[in-house]
Amino acid sequence: MNTKPLLGCIADDFTGATDLANMLVRGGMRTVQTIGIPERMPAVAADALVLALKSRTIPAAEAVEQSLAALRWLQQQGCTQFFFKYCSTFDSTDAGNIGQVTDALLKELGADFTIACPAFPENGRTIYRGYLFVGDVLLNESGMENHPLTPMTDANLVRVLQRQTASKVGLVRYDTVAKGVAAIGERFTALRSDGVKMAIADAVSDRDLHALGEACAELKLLTGGSGIALGLPENFRRAGLLHAADEAAQLPKVDGLSVVLAGSASKATNAQVAEWKHKHPAYRIDPLALARGEAVVAQALAFADEHIGKEPVLIYATATPDEVKSVQKELGVAKAGHLVEQALAEIARALRERGVRRFVVAGGETSGAVVQALDVRALRIGPQIDPGVPATATLDEQPLALALKSGNFGGVDFFEKALRFLGGAKA
Repeated sequence: MNTKPLLGCIADDFTGATDLANMLVRGGMRTVQTIGIPERMPAVAADALVLALKSRTIPAAEAVEQSLAALRWLQQQGCTQFFFKYCSTFDSTDAGNIGQVTDALLKELGADFTIACPAFPENGRTIYRGYLFVGDVLLNESGMENHPLTPMTDANLVRVLQRQTASKVGLVRYDTVAKGVAAIGERFTALRSDGVKMAIADAVSDRDLHALGEACAELKLLTGGSGIALGLPENFRRAGLLHAADEAAQLPKVDGLSVVLAGSASKATNAQVAEWKHKHPAYRIDPLALARGEAVVAQALAFADEHIGKEPVLIYATATPDEVKSVQKELGVAKAGHLVEQALAEIARALRERGVRRFVVAGGETSGAVVQALDVRALRIGPQIDPGVPATATLDEQPLALALKSGNFGGVDFFEKALRFLGGAKA
């Protein structure tokens, strides 16, 4: 049986990393997620390694530098195939970072071709003729056009990606994908001969993702959302490198208090916050009050102290798109986001000192700030809570239980459901 990790993954945010790791665990791959590039390999058996960066919205040159460093570390661990993971809504701008990072990774690997497939049908993300749909609407009509950092105003991913790279971008259309692995492979060959380096791949079902995954078995690099990872474990299994791992999703029991922290302004998180407030205590962080220097963190902690011994609380900065725009107009996009992230990070650190051991966190940027504040270095990935969101536990003698949720993911009752998965809603 193989004793080295097989698949090395680079994720551009923290919740995206757990999303991908969740998919690999479901395929029977023992998966460890690290927060950033570790100094040494975690002392635990793993078939897949997922390095979580915070590179989605930083300058492209910095994202490239961090991603290349991650790739080199994964190569040193013995990984044979590599995956660059980004959001299933292709979160980026014309300045980057998907195209630039992909270009750099291809060059470093000496590879001439890869695909870009953010499709995640289980969560309503499908691609047809190169256009990304979220549910029944185009990406630019889904609410993502109002994203505070990466507004997505064009649903044509070929155009979006082409604006980020000097490399030629092509398309693997659905009529080819529907014909299966052999037809997909022939299309790859044709695109390569035409000088295409990156190809958006259509997919409207899990069957399509399995076919694409199998067709990519020999590619050194894949890029996409977590969905395309559906077909990857079986490639290693067919090669005799991966065996059934019934224990892949096992986590240790974690006792302690619980809290929910939400920084995302997505539609899904707004609905989850509203649902929670019907039944449970919640405290809202006001970024304008933070900017005025008010003792918002201390006030939030005082509120939490009143409740967490009896029931979990929600501390949130989630707001409607209009409210977000109003705050950004006054403070600026970067400052508004930074103030909220740092406040929630400080709150998380203080709550851990108060005995909180289970954290549900909504929002990729927020999750990144929180896990850094908690000094989380690596996570074991457990069972799925909702599509794209697993339960996790830190690799420590006294582990923390974490559910790190992309803003757009999860049902309206996600917070309560996640707490049950992490060990129960009561102290």
